[in-house]
Amino acid sequence: MWLFYAPDIEQTNELPQAEAVHAVRVLRLKEGDEISVTDGKGYMYKAVLTACSPKRCLVHITERSKQPDLWKGQICVAVAPTKMMDRNEWFVEKAVEIGVDRISFMKTCNSERCSINSERIERIAVSAMKQSYKATLPQFDNMISFNDIVKTPFDGVKCIAHLEPGRKQLLQDVLTPNTNALVLIGPEGDFSPSEIEMALANGFEPVSLGPSRLRTETAALVACHIANLKNQIG
Repeated sequence: MWLFYAPDIEQTNELPQAEAVHAVRVLRLKEGDEISVTDGKGYMYKAVLTACSPKRCLVHITERSKQPDLWKGQICVAVAPTKMMDRNEWFVEKAVEIGVDRISFMKTCNSERCSINSERIERIAVSAMKQSYKATLPQFDNMISFNDIVKTPFDGVKCIAHLEPGRKQLLQDVLTPNTNALVLIGPEGDFSPSEIEMALANGFEPVSLGPSRLRTETAALVACHIANLKNQIG
């Protein structure tokens, strides 16, 4: 059954215009057809189309249910976005498909990009949420400073993946099942020594993602996947 995103479905009994256009013009749905809808806040709805036009679709909700948690704990990744926007978009799409609760784009000393098209990022996230049949849209933070992320209290395990020499455990050995996790991923120029020092002073654990040197977007996705698997296994 087709899944649509309507954050205010219970208040409006209507699909947003973009979703209505897709339902009528692309999928050729009509009155009486059954659809699934998510509000992006954890709930799924079964509904029947009661009125259709190329710009408007009204629905009658027949069932409402809370989607069971797909993993335990909150999975949060803070990443310095790459210069090439398509790489950031690829990361967001795949992270949402795998499972993530919060993605924070952060500005660091060596950041290659200082802005993000938040509307486009949300569209990609919505599409990935629907494709993977999830009912919760992750939270996004647009270009928060490294200092703010590091100094903001976080109830869970805090990690920073960096390339500086020194003793570092593998991320999977630091994370605890069923526990909130926040992982910091730096730009391709890595975090500066002062940033690493600040993170460690604020309770972040230095971690490694393995022996390979990864691109920023790959490292962020690997961190997301490890945290997801750790919580599912736990």
